[in-house]
Amino acid sequence: MIQQNMSVNRSVDHCKTPSDITYQVLSWVMVGEFTLGLPLNLSVLYIFIFRYKFWKNKAIFLFNIVVADFLLVGCLPFKIHHYQHNLRRSEGTVLCKIMLFMLFLNRGASIAFLITMSLDRYFNVVHLGRRNFVNVFKKSPQISVVIWILLLPLTTPTMVTTFECCNSHGREKETFLHDVTDTFREIVFFSQIIIPYIILVYCTVRIVSRLRKKTVGEKTKLRRAVCLVTSVVVVFSFCFLPCTITRAALLFVRLKNWQDAENIAVQVYDALMVLSYSDCLLDPLIYCFCNSGLRNIPALLHLHHKCAV
Repeated sequence: MIQQNMSVNRSVDHCKTPSDITYQVLSWVMVGEFTLGLPLNLSVLYIFIFRYKFWKNKAIFLFNIVVADFLLVGCLPFKIHHYQHNLRRSEGTVLCKIMLFMLFLNRGASIAFLITMSLDRYFNVVHLGRRNFVNVFKKSPQISVVIWILLLPLTTPTMVTTFECCNSHGREKETFLHDVTDTFREIVFFSQIIIPYIILVYCTVRIVSRLRKKTVGEKTKLRRAVCLVTSVVVVFSFCFLPCTITRAALLFVRLKNWQDAENIAVQVYDALMVLSYSDCLLDPLIYCFCNSGLRNIPALLHLHHKCAV
């Protein structure tokens, strides 16, 4: 009976923090992200709607990234509460699944629209003169709605059982349904990062190659394109790629049943997930590189502050 209970605990309860101090520190890191991210994203949201009028300036994709970042900021207080109470997730099933859904929907939306903008810049530079399907899409608000809808079936698998606590594979009793669900869930998790990252690197290399072949008079526009795709690559490399690599390591040690190594890997993974939330602070830099009308965001933020006062 005792052995059976240990088996159940191992297969179900992976959501207690292995180190209280680590998660207290991570909670305060998220407090900093929330404190900086809330006013920043509220201000950017205000600028996009009331000053920049994004629907008139072909900046619909950028606006969707702002919305995704704002959703992420709204989830941080719940994560802070959990970590400060030594929990990796909510003990309530409904709240836990809502939080997972919102966090991964935000990440999927950010990645989807960042990739779309990078592809748009790639086609405008490398395949200049050809029909740019992305340029056609970004003029239609309905396309943004379609992208959000398409993200739903990719986000839903993250809500199954205790995905956030890395309860994938490595169970004492593995059923066929568990195996299929876990495998599909991990494929979605990794493909959301790896495939877009490969696309980004390819676009960056091709744009830089085109920049070297152009004459001096044509290089200004190309440098802007390089700045955009490079900034997106930096955001990916800093926010998303580390937690993806760590998750692969975490799954490996779980399958090997190395409990001590798993306790360390869990903390590293959660720390890098907290780091990935800084995406909501870095995206405004991409806005500046992407659109000439948004390069004065700091001035607009200052003007908005003065008007509020």
